[in-house]
Amino acid sequence: MRLRNIPGAEAALREYPTFVDNPLSYKGSWKERFGNDNPIHVEIGCGKGRFINTLAQRHPDINFIAVELKAEVVLRALQRTEYKPIPNLAFVQFDASKLTELFADHEIVRIYLNFSDPWPKTRHAKRRLTHPRFLNNYRQVLAEDGEIHLKTDNEKLFEFSLNQFAAECFQMRNITFDLHQSKLAEENVMTEYEERFSSRGQRIYRVEASCIIK
Repeated sequence: MRLRNIPGAEAALREYPTFVDNPLSYKGSWKERFGNDNPIHVEIGCGKGRFINTLAQRHPDINFIAVELKAEVVLRALQRTEYKPIPNLAFVQFDASKLTELFADHEIVRIYLNFSDPWPKTRHAKRRLTHPRFLNNYRQVLAEDGEIHLKTDNEKLFEFSLNQFAAECFQMRNITFDLHQSKLAEENVMTEYEERFSSRGQRIYRVEASCIIK
């Protein structure tokens, strides 16, 4: 689905207290930005924002950062907050391929990859968020016991991701090829896309991958 361009979207972002306008200045000091020493979880690609907003409300003892490239997407997610400051939530407009510029080594403990673009053509494999060039960046910014939680409706992307996790020495657990029929469904927080896909009877794939520091 093509995203509609929103004139003035980047300027509008600054009206929201949960948007961080100068994120690079917080590299290595994100806990100071939040004013506490709580662990940091990052979602790459925030969609309409329901997932990250729900987690932030459920877990006030965790700091959440949504990283999204397109201003229009960030704005749509921020609109869900209704201009209310959420102390443990921040939104950042930034290119996820440069994640090591945004976070210091081992600064975060979990990354969420929810329904990322599958980039189905072989020549576009390097753009997939579980390609080794991304995984190496994740390993650098994740803590030694850091995790990646991946959900997708795309079976081929899921299989690709499992293979890449194995090849790059990530330990995997809670692998399911049908999330909503598994024991993990009870604690699952659905995204807007997930709700749409599952309502059509599509299976949702999920895995947790833990870093092994090389």
